Order: sequence, then C-alpha cells, then structure tokens
Amino acid sequence: MNINRIDLNLLVYLDVLLRERNVTKAANHLGLSQPAMSNGLRRLRDLFEDPLLVRTSEGMTPTERALVLQPVIRDVLANVERAVQPQSDFDPSASDRVYRIMASDYAEAVLFPNVLTRLRREAPGVTLDIMTPSDVSFLDVEQGKVDMVINRFDSMPQSFHQTTLWKDSFSCMLSQENPIKDRFSLETYLQAQHVWVSKTGMGVGVGVNPRDVQRLGWVDEALAKQGKKRRISVFTRHYQAAMLLAEQKDLIVTIPSKAAKLHANNTKVVIAEPPFEIPQFELKMAWSPLLQNNAAHQWMRRLIVDVAHSS
Repeated sequence: MNINRIDLNLLVYLDVLLRERNVTKAANHLGLSQPAMSNGLRRLRDLFEDPLLVRTSEGMTPTERALVLQPVIRDVLANVERAVQPQSDFDPSASDRVYRIMASDYAEAVLFPNVLTRLRREAPGVTLDIMTPSDVSFLDVEQGKVDMVINRFDSMPQSFHQTTLWKDSFSCMLSQENPIKDRFSLETYLQAQHVWVSKTGMGVGVGVNPRDVQRLGWVDEALAKQGKKRRISVFTRHYQAAMLLAEQKDLIVTIPSKAAKLHANNTKVVIAEPPFEIPQFELKMAWSPLLQNNAAHQWMRRLIVDVAHSS
C-alpha cells in the first residue's frame, strides 16, 4: 500500500463506521451527508482491498480484516490527537467545556457538592453532565464519549486508566424511635428489617434476587461468611432515598460511612458501627486512554482527586 494514498480523514471515517456499524449514524456523527459517507466507505474498501463492513441479517457486520484494523486505527488517531494537542496550559477560568461524568448515586451525593464548589471558584463556565451507571457502557468510556466514570467496580477493561479516590467503611443508620437503638447487637440487627442500597458496575440494571447473596454485595457477603442473613424489606439504588428511609422506626440502613455522615446532624436518626466486620471498599475513577493526555481532562482529573483526598 502506498502511504501517499492514505487520507487521514478516511481513518476517522473508518473509526466511526466500525464504532457505529451504520452508514447513516456514522454520517450524522461526523456531520456528513449519507452519500459522502458511502463514498468514504467505497474509498476505504479500495484502500484496504477488503469490504470492511458487510450487510447481514444483524445489520452491518465488520469483516475479520476490519476487526484487526479497529484497535490499530484507534491508536493511530489517538497518537495524532496527542501530537496536535496544543502545548499551552489549559485555562479553566476561560473554559466552557462540558464534562460528561458517570457517577454512582453514592459518589454524586458525597463527592460532587465539593467538586462543584471548586468549579464555581476556578472554572465558572464549565458544565457537568452527571450520568447514572445505567446511562453508560464501557464502550462509551473507551470511545471517549464519557469523560470519566466514578464508582465501585468489580472489574473494568485493562486498557482503562484508573485511580482510587478513597477507601470507605460502613455505618448503620436507624431511627431515634427504633426500639433496638439502645441494645444494638448482631442479634437485634438480624431480627430487624433492612433497606438494601447499591449500584455498582455499569449498564442497565436488573431486578435483585434476595436469595442470591453473591450479588447483594459487601454487607450480605460479610454476613454470609458468618452463616448469617439479614431480612431485607426494601431494595433501592438511591442512597438519598435509603437515608430517608432510615427515619422509619422499624428499618435499618447499612451504607458507606461517608454517605451516612451527610446525615450526622439529622436528629431523627442514629449512626452506629455495624455489629459485625464489613471489609472496606474503594471508590475509583476511570477514563479512556484516548483522553489520557488531553490537557482539559488532566485538569479535571486533578481537581476531582484533590477534592476526594481532602474529603
């Protein structure tokens, strides 16, 4: 292949085509007409001497050659982006950038009020678009459609960059009117009714099976190791809702300690140490290698890490 025949725009077209697997969607993403996108695909097929995308019953399917090319093209474009990235420092005070950040309800409640305080002072023109885990897939992050994800992760793609924002323990919240508050023990804990709250990982959530301890998370796994099981009456994915439910006189909420501290001045509830050991967990921030060297992205990452470490 003659290197002089390669048009960088064609590589951009191929990257988007392989991501969208649809000529119309690829054209819309690049702001092109469909005929222009179709012409680009014809040129790509000629350049690589391969159909690249073949129409099947499941839509446009990449050929084996296209699947081999996809990560190579992505690396080439990432290197080009790094090469042309302005070397001048990012000026947050003059920026009107929108940062799209997927955050768990826990992270949104505990971390982002302080992040917003810093942003108003240092980058008043910056906008945050905070998305939920069900809004985002790992592919969205890999492709740079989402700037970063902040959550507790059981696993994530090895290509992602990541850092630990903090480690947190667990606390129990129960009503001042709960009859067991003055005799809080493992026995009374197990006899009580509980609120389960969690949403780790990413993607569209599914209903919870109360009998599947392995999927219920740290609290129930810690109990299971002792041969114990709590009685869960309410399942929710929202920490703020769970903390309000703690005001009910017959419910206990076991949640991360940093979240519980948000209600430290709530006279309707008591915050207590769990009557059994629950391992700590890590809140992580992860992002695509495509954004690793972006100056604006680096600035936001530093700000979030700084806020997290001072919280």
